[in-house]
Amino acid sequence: MRRREFIALLGGAAAIRPLGARAQRSRERILYFTHSAGYRHDVIPLSSAVLTQLGTNSGAFDVTATEDVSEFSTENLQRYAAVIFYTSGELPMSGDQKAALLNFVRSGRGFLGVHSATDTFYAWPDYLDLVGGYFDGHPWHQAVTIDVVDPSDASVAFLGNSLQVEDEIYQIRDFDDRGSRVLLRLDPNSVDLGKTGVHQRSYGWPLAWKRTYGEGRVFYTALGHEASVWRDARYQQILTNAILWSMRKQPS
Repeated sequence: MRRREFIALLGGAAAIRPLGARAQRSRERILYFTHSAGYRHDVIPLSSAVLTQLGTNSGAFDVTATEDVSEFSTENLQRYAAVIFYTSGELPMSGDQKAALLNFVRSGRGFLGVHSATDTFYAWPDYLDLVGGYFDGHPWHQAVTIDVVDPSDASVAFLGNSLQVEDEIYQIRDFDDRGSRVLLRLDPNSVDLGKTGVHQRSYGWPLAWKRTYGEGRVFYTALGHEASVWRDARYQQILTNAILWSMRKQPS
């Protein structure tokens, strides 16, 4: 990572403060999986550094980043409290490895998907049941307004009613609207709805949501393409809050 990027990272991450006293608690382990079987995002190395710093700042978790699918065994996953996907395409996971992941979440652990995690495993229907929707194009790559759908939710309450972000904006198909608690949604007034490739649906354009899978907790955000987003203290706080929620540590 270039020196100026590292300095920017520290500057943004320094704004994140632990939510409550955690000094006395042992840190959980988080598995950050970044295997790209499809499009590979340039921001992945920076994202790994940001998540590692967020874990240090929160005092609640340590991050292990890998692209090795062999980590997905029942035995290996027992070391982790949650798994984060920044992935794409049909990942080369065996049936046993897929089952290990699903059982891990069902048993009460956390699963978080970032950006292209919905551009993953189109040929595996159980994955759709886990994450809650699939990527369906990104007609906008610009500054947009994002509505905070549920300002009472502790994960996003600090944002107020809306925020402005410049990023690649995903559309979502096959979205489980009833089974998901939408936290952030694109304000359609901030984009050109007549642009080629725009798909208007009853649920709009959700950009972050929570859901359950068995006893486990699932969070997804479509944001996270641009390096500037990963350096944004607001985005870092959203991720920190979501990770803590997935581990049942707070916020809830």
